[in-house]
Amino acid sequence: MLSARPVPVEPHPARYAHRAQRWFFATRPAFLSLSLGGVMMGLAAAGPALRDGWPKAALATLLALLCHAAANVINDVADDANGTDAANVTRLYPYTGGSRFIQNGVLSRCEMQALAWVLFAAVLAGGLLLTWLSGWMCGVIGLVGVMLAWGYSAPPLRLNSRGLGEVALCLAFGLVPLGACSLFLPRLPGPLWPAAGAYGLLACALLFVNQLADRPADALAGKHHWGVRLSGKAAATVFVLLNAGALLLAGLAGLPLWLCGLLAVATCNAWRLRPVLVGPTAGLRPAIHWSILAANLYPLLAALALLTRR
Repeated sequence: MLSARPVPVEPHPARYAHRAQRWFFATRPAFLSLSLGGVMMGLAAAGPALRDGWPKAALATLLALLCHAAANVINDVADDANGTDAANVTRLYPYTGGSRFIQNGVLSRCEMQALAWVLFAAVLAGGLLLTWLSGWMCGVIGLVGVMLAWGYSAPPLRLNSRGLGEVALCLAFGLVPLGACSLFLPRLPGPLWPAAGAYGLLACALLFVNQLADRPADALAGKHHWGVRLSGKAAATVFVLLNAGALLLAGLAGLPLWLCGLLAVATCNAWRLRPVLVGPTAGLRPAIHWSILAANLYPLLAALALLTRR
């Protein structure tokens, strides 16, 4: 078990000599690959329409990464304000408990909040440009995504404190491939909807298992997400159902059997790991690692499947 004080594996001011370096790593860049996969899946679904639109595709990719980064930073600000990160002694760094940049004195809360505002402003400005270039549908999808990214943690919505964070995150990530595809097609392909839904459920499963490590501190801070509300056995069941739901939606999307087989393995593994989810916090690492693998691998392989079946 960790203490509330910094430990060697966590960020420390001495490691980041330059301010720009601090700003960059405060966004938790290692976890942005999840959004990248969703964009790739949406672009692959656009098919031949993408051929002459690589500048728009590149801008959309950048904006998706910036929005995810902004959500990470504002989450750290909100969790410092409500006290959960400071009180979190059961965290499994780097997966849970935030970036620790505020708690360990790398950046102040005000600096982190300013960084979040800059990132969100950049996303909104770029989104307006994409809307002008591609039409209203991508603008609406993008605006909803930004609202969910902000409202997940920050007041007045604080969706994750009200038991709505899991739904919000599932929707936000599910919108990523839809938004990317809408840049090039006025009507989204039917199979993309369930395929994107499977991606959202896998992202939700990853969030859900991460939250289990933070339950004691989150409960004290008034963050009543599913991990706090559910018992250990109920939480294990929900984790299995999220993975099984992704498998079902991938099948409905008509994705190849080999890709559905990957999700079947993830579902069986979630079932196998049920005892871990009701045990000590340290035992959650295998479930977290498998969830990271499934959530990142699925959209990339789905993109490959969408490209090769044309």
